[in-house]
Amino acid sequence: MDAYHRQCTVRAPLEEVWEFHSTPAGLEALTPGWMNLRVEATIGSDGSPDPEVLEAGSEVTASIRPFGVGPRQYWTSEIVEREREDGVAYFRDRMVYGPFDEWVHTHAFFADGGRTTVRDHVAYALPFGPIGRLGTPFSRVGFELMFRERHRRTRRELER
Repeated sequence: MDAYHRQCTVRAPLEEVWEFHSTPAGLEALTPGWMNLRVEATIGSDGSPDPEVLEAGSEVTASIRPFGVGPRQYWTSEIVEREREDGVAYFRDRMVYGPFDEWVHTHAFFADGGRTTVRDHVAYALPFGPIGRLGTPFSRVGFELMFRERHRRTRRELER
């Protein structure tokens, strides 16, 4: 699998950054407008619809239509791990259904005084096997655009 990494520092305490990233509303606020995200459904770990917090076992079904071009792409992810300890927190989501052969995204948060380091790590496999791997350089450009904007939006939302 290929991997993508990006991190930033947010001038906000860990608890605020963690709470912001733990909700469907946070996902919507972080996603760049050009992705044309629509959260189609969220299911809590107990099977209830529209949970306030995305715990381990929760599922999110969303669709995107980048730049308004082509048909909507549907994506379902499950939160497979979620941990919060003193000064460190993370959650990991795994694509259950979507455009990649594999996608595992780890969102990690590290307290640094009144600031928080946000670290994203995505392990992924493009579709179509060896032919799809030819697209890896292009996928990295797309990830860079998307995650740069996600981190900018995180800072804008939380550094008030």
